[in-house]
Amino acid sequence: MTKDGGVDGGGTAITAATSTLRRPKFGALLKSEPNISTIPDELNSYSNRNSNASAGSPRVPADRSPASGELSPSPYFMSPWNQMSPYYKSPWLRASPLITSDGKQGFNQTSLVGSLVREEGHVYSLAAKGDLLYTGSESKNVRVWKGLKEFSGFKSNSGLVKAIVIADEKIFTGHQDGKIRVWKFSPKSHARHYKRVGSLPTTKEFIKSSLNPKSYVEVRRHRNVPWIKHYDAVSCLSLDEDRGLLYSGSWDKTIKVWRISDSKCLESIQAHDDAVNSVASGLEGLVLSGSADGTVKVWRRELMGRSSKHVLVQTLLKQESAVTALAVSSGADAAVIYCGSSDGLVNFWEREKQFSRGGALRGHRMAVLCLAAAGNLVLSGSADKSICVWRRGVGGDHTWLSVLTGHMGPIKCLTVEEDQEPSKDEDQRWIVYSGSLDKSVKVWRVSDHSSQLN
Repeated sequence: MTKDGGVDGGGTAITAATSTLRRPKFGALLKSEPNISTIPDELNSYSNRNSNASAGSPRVPADRSPASGELSPSPYFMSPWNQMSPYYKSPWLRASPLITSDGKQGFNQTSLVGSLVREEGHVYSLAAKGDLLYTGSESKNVRVWKGLKEFSGFKSNSGLVKAIVIADEKIFTGHQDGKIRVWKFSPKSHARHYKRVGSLPTTKEFIKSSLNPKSYVEVRRHRNVPWIKHYDAVSCLSLDEDRGLLYSGSWDKTIKVWRISDSKCLESIQAHDDAVNSVASGLEGLVLSGSADGTVKVWRRELMGRSSKHVLVQTLLKQESAVTALAVSSGADAAVIYCGSSDGLVNFWEREKQFSRGGALRGHRMAVLCLAAAGNLVLSGSADKSICVWRRGVGGDHTWLSVLTGHMGPIKCLTVEEDQEPSKDEDQRWIVYSGSLDKSVKVWRVSDHSSQLN
């Protein structure tokens, strides 16, 4: 398989930076699992509500394209995700002249490296470590890529892959069916084989809990389940490596805390009044959660007798628009929390100022679906099919560097790794991976010293 459009024996196509993706056929776009709505679940999971953070203009009718005002048959425009942000008249909102779908590069030091395409449905999750990239899709497959070529992969029995995190030699995947699966690479295998080594909770712990009547909690009317297991989709995972903990958020409104060493569920937090869409940990022992109920909450783990429990420290945000993504940036001068929501805004708070709100980044016409932070950069992916790149400067001011375009569908996931190739001008550069509902993953090179947009 070659970088210029070759196909390997597994049928994986790698397109060069100058390739263009075909728009998915309407029938293929609606393809999903039998137990899932014809439109992707996330497109139905957020209500079309205006944020009370700022007054906005009336939303665009769901049956009209916000770009043209004409009737559109696309299922994207039938979704509440794809209503025009109330901030769409902002002068910020224009296409960047720097990066285009053909990958041409202007004076900005940002470029499209290539695309990974495999006809396995919408790409919902990404994780990168070293030179390996893991991609999860609605096909239930996790593909492993190396150097823009397919390296390996593994498949679960059920449930599309909604989240992936990597802890040393283990890979944790969160699924639509409410399960968390654990995988491990077998270095002795000539076939580059990954094998499943367990699940969360473990079978032993689940059986033990099922036999104890006190372990059951009511999740809905006439339905009780053991508290150690998610009963709805696992939407997000976050790893606190310093404390050896894994956090899982679910549409069942809870966050569960797992000890990685023995796969034990330590706690179940009744976190929100609606689906938990994002969880972020590793900020001085604090955990953040964002939900479709419009709130962002901060939790702290405290010792209580012989055990520990997470207590609510602060509610950073309470709005009408659903919170869709969280990211934590530990920059040179301060730690910053970013929150993306369905109104198209990215709000942020500064840790050193007692979580005081720093402001909002306005760069998208539609819902923000994912965030990623690296160094002084923060990237936001949106239902408007674009990725905005921002740089945080000294004092907390943010500069809008570029807009990455080329995807034919909403950007569902982002992950960033430090670029290992030496830079001639010694700038800090990053490799950005973006997964989309257009069934592709694009690879970008971004510099945090790029010129700003005027």
